[in-house]
Amino acid sequence: MPIFIKTEIIKKEFISNRKLKKKFIDKHILWIKNLKQDGVNIKSGFLINEIKEPGAGGLLMIEVKNYKDALNIVRQDPMVKNKIVDWKLSEWIDISTE
Repeated sequence: MPIFIKTEIIKKEFISNRKLKKKFIDKHILWIKNLKQDGVNIKSGFLINEIKEPGAGGLLMIEVKNYKDALNIVRQDPMVKNKIVDWKLSEWIDISTE
């Protein structure tokens, strides 16, 4: 089954508002847990720099049948629904097994 990657960056206007940012990150984490409980193969995390500081964005990996299914799921992400992040969805092609 194909793997899709959502990359995201928190919008500048939300970076300094830690309380609001945490609220939506907590909702995002709960959303991920619910998808996993429903049997969706999904992973989500954030990127850090060389000194372990966050702020470089986030990454979500999801294994579903097609782009449309991935897009439908990603659009339900609380971070996306509430326009907290700028994001992009792409299919990942694994060349390491060819």
